[in-house]
Amino acid sequence: MTAYVFPGQGSQFPGMGKDLYESDANARVFFEHANNILGFAITEVMFNGSEADLRQTNVTQPAIFLHSVIKAKVMGDAFQPAMTAGHSLGEFSALVAAGAMEFSDGLKLVAARANAMQKACEMQPGTMAAILGMDDAKVEEVCSAIPGVVVPANYNCPGQLVISGSVEAVTAACEALKAAGAKRALMLSVGGAFHSPLMEPARAELATAIAYTPIVDPRCAIYQNVDARAHKDPARIKANLIAQLTAPVRWTQTMQNMLADGATKVVEVGPGNVLQGLFKKVSKELETAGRRLCQSWRVSMTISG
Repeated sequence: MTAYVFPGQGSQFPGMGKDLYESDANARVFFEHANNILGFAITEVMFNGSEADLRQTNVTQPAIFLHSVIKAKVMGDAFQPAMTAGHSLGEFSALVAAGAMEFSDGLKLVAARANAMQKACEMQPGTMAAILGMDDAKVEEVCSAIPGVVVPANYNCPGQLVISGSVEAVTAACEALKAAGAKRALMLSVGGAFHSPLMEPARAELATAIAYTPIVDPRCAIYQNVDARAHKDPARIKANLIAQLTAPVRWTQTMQNMLADGATKVVEVGPGNVLQGLFKKVSKELETAGRRLCQSWRVSMTISG
C-alpha cells in the first residue's frame, strides 16, 4: 500500500515550483489561477524571491500548498494513494489532492489560515525550539513544570520533538531539558508559537472559514495531525482542521499508525524530502520516494505551520 504525504512550513526554497511551471501546461493553469485567487503574483515570489521573501507566513504557506497540490495534480493517474497525510499545513494539501476539497477552496483556506496565524503572532509573540535525543514523555514532563506557556508542538519522530510557547517559557524549558539530558535544545528562527495555546485567536478566526468551506469524502483516508488517526467523515475532518492550530502535530504517531495499517511505500509530494527521512527513522525497511517527483528539493527540519 502506498501512502502519499505532504510537507509543512519549513520546506520552502527560492525557485520552488519554477520547473513545474516551465515544463507542464496544466501546472501553469493552476499557478495562474492561484495568482488570481490570492490577488498578487505569488509565482513571482516563489520563482524569483529570496529566502527572506519566502519566510513571510502569507507567502510561505500558500507557496508550499501550491507546490504540493499542483505536483499531485500533474501526476494524473499516477497519483493513486491508499492513504494520505500532511504535516500541519500539509494536511490541507493532502485533502485537496485526495479530492476532499476543491483547489480554489483549499487555497483560500490556506491563505486565511496564514493571515490569521500572522495576526496571532503579532498579538502574542512566541517562539519554538527543537529538542533532540530525549524521550517524548520526559520532554512533556519537563515542559509541564515550567511556568508560563510551553508545550509540545511537533512530534516529528522518536528523539525529535519541537516545543512551542512564549519566548521566556521556551528559553527556560530549553535550559531545563538540557540539564535533564537532552542531547540538544535548539531555538528556532520562527515567527511565533505555532501549535500552542498562543494560536487561539487564529483558531477562532479559521473556524468560521472552515465552517463555510465544502468538504466531501476524500478518495482515501487521511491521517490527521490532532489524533494521528484515519478519517473520511467531512464533519470530523473539519473539526480536526480547526483543532490543529492549537494542538500538537502528532507525526510520530501518524507514521506508526500508517505503517501498522499496511503502508509499504511512502511518496512525498512537494518541496523537500524531510518527511521521507522521518519515516526512515521509524522503519528502515520502508520504501520511500520523492526526489524523482520534484527536481528542486532540499533537506530541512519540519518545524511548524
